[in-house]
Amino acid sequence: LTGEILEVIRALAEEHMTMVVVTHEMSFARGVADKVVFMADGTVVEEGPPEQLFGNTQSERTKAFLSRYNAGG
Repeated sequence: LTGEILEVIRALAEEHMTMVVVTHEMSFARGVADKVVFMADGTVVEEGPPEQLFGNTQSERTKAFLSRYNAGG
């Protein structure tokens, strides 16, 4: 199912369609997004391209969340 969803999202992106996708699946977000927004308690904590958000995180809150994700939690 995830593969089918990914195909639809990529097809829509190729047609320059804007989409808002909410997910806790970091690998999915990293693979399909051109912009990632990390929110906590209804507030935007950090946003940017996937390379920045996953590779050069600025917020301690985002770092803490991603460390749990990277640890398999």
